[in-house]
Amino acid sequence: MGSNHLLLRRFALGMSVMLMLCIMLWLWAAIQREESTLAIRPMNQANMPDGFSISHHLDANGIRFKSITPKDDALLITFESSEQSAAAKRVLDTTLPHVYVVALQDEETDPASWLSLLRDTSHRFG
Repeated sequence: MGSNHLLLRRFALGMSVMLMLCIMLWLWAAIQREESTLAIRPMNQANMPDGFSISHHLDANGIRFKSITPKDDALLITFESSEQSAAAKRVLDTTLPHVYVVALQDEETDPASWLSLLRDTSHRFG
């Protein structure tokens, strides 16, 4: 009877450890998702804005960012939270010339997702 009790305690301890590991993995994944990225893309043949001018606009409005990185035909700005990226989008929509599209960068990079982003910023055309 003592060995069954010991086996049951080991099983319970093992399940507790597994549960703790699952919770830690879930929390880590939740923290990683909080990061948000904006993409600035030029329309037509406009030149890409330089990172210095973007950082100046953001700093002047008290918006902190993690990084500004050129990638392909876009300038990616990474923020620690979606609130910061939303504030940055509002600032950049008003301060950048209308030849740029400022949109949240999705996990997906297929053409359909970019078309929906462009549709959301149709006020910039014309």
